[in-house]
Amino acid sequence: MATQPIAADSPLTYRSSPTAAEAFAGWLKEHGHELQAHTQRWDVSNSALYRDDTWQPIFAEMRAQAPVNKITGTPYGDFWNVTTVETIQHVESQPEIYSSSWRYGGITLTEPPRDIAPEELEERRLPMFIAMDRPEHTGQRRTVSEGFTPSEVAKMEAEIRARTQGVLDSLPWDEQFDWVDKVSIELTTGMLAILFGFPWQDRRLLTFWSDWAGDVELSFARELAETRWQIFTEMATYFKGLWLDRMGKPPSRDLISMMIHSDAMNHMSPQEFMGNLILLIVGGNDTTRNTMSGIVHALDKFPDQRALFEADPSVITNGVQECIRYVTPLAHMRRTATQDADLFGQQVKAGDKLALWYISGNRDESVFPNADKLDLTRENARRHVAFGYGIHRCVGARLAELQLRVLMEEMHERRMRVNLTGKVERTRNNFVHGHTRMEVTLSKF
Repeated sequence: MATQPIAADSPLTYRSSPTAAEAFAGWLKEHGHELQAHTQRWDVSNSALYRDDTWQPIFAEMRAQAPVNKITGTPYGDFWNVTTVETIQHVESQPEIYSSSWRYGGITLTEPPRDIAPEELEERRLPMFIAMDRPEHTGQRRTVSEGFTPSEVAKMEAEIRARTQGVLDSLPWDEQFDWVDKVSIELTTGMLAILFGFPWQDRRLLTFWSDWAGDVELSFARELAETRWQIFTEMATYFKGLWLDRMGKPPSRDLISMMIHSDAMNHMSPQEFMGNLILLIVGGNDTTRNTMSGIVHALDKFPDQRALFEADPSVITNGVQECIRYVTPLAHMRRTATQDADLFGQQVKAGDKLALWYISGNRDESVFPNADKLDLTRENARRHVAFGYGIHRCVGARLAELQLRVLMEEMHERRMRVNLTGKVERTRNNFVHGHTRMEVTLSKF
């Protein structure tokens, strides 16, 4: 079954299809004018702000002048900006008032295309446990979280370290290469393959699927909707093969086996199965991968902190938290109000959409002094909101922290200094925040 590699002539795999970024870039050449409605300075849904890395002063203005404010008439519709640690945590601590449910719109600013037929919309809704409210959310999250308990994560350290050592030892010291591809993608895709028990030779499919799922602007490209859905269908078919192969077998540590042996998840609809796969793939791939790239970029940008890292490896454990804060690999999460509410003096109405800007909360000067600077010794770095807060806090946070810590430890062990020497390209995305390319050259410290 799908435990074998996908055939080389399969028409919708990474072997023959463009990446999500390539497909959307082609669409933009013809339709880019349709996304030029970003005329308000505080409309931070504009993905070009993140591609160009110019978002910082706009959020700083909002935090100082109106931490909760409403923006209207954007390509994503009307929504509230929620921009500080206090306001973000307040919203996340009241899931009954501020819903994550897919029934209200889910966890991103994206709305379905206006011209989509109701039957197509219903067919292509993708419920996932992060986009559910209690009690649905509770049982499904509990199932998946069994794979990320402290004891389970501790069991993974030796394997993570061995794979990290292998990847770093394979890097060239005498030529420029792309850190995103050779290190960040390779390490996180490999980790996902292990978590799923996924055929190793096809592991790059996980990156391919993740990119098509995490690019929220693709929702504007109606011409690509069918391609995207076919890619998701292929993903679900592949995983269904793994599922069928493991049915009737004893429980094992991989996530598919955990779902099979869970009353909360072993009778999922096809859409729910697909939605949870997307959640686990994007959550386990894009976030850690973009932080691995962001660490390298930040250390190069702040040579004093790189010198501290090189001189004193004891800063690594806290430094991981600071790097997560500084990078913030997911820029926002959405909530939808289920009732009228007063939110720090602003009157939110039932049905209103709220964007919780983690990327802004992590630069909140009232919590993190000199927040735009990387400080590996920052005492309260763990207060970052990059993993969310409350019942939806990232289920794989401990595993992400472990992977990042091991990477920094093994870089230090090799006295590896990573120097930016070529192109640096960022994601054009208001949801997934990170780098798509980072050309570097290694040297010894």
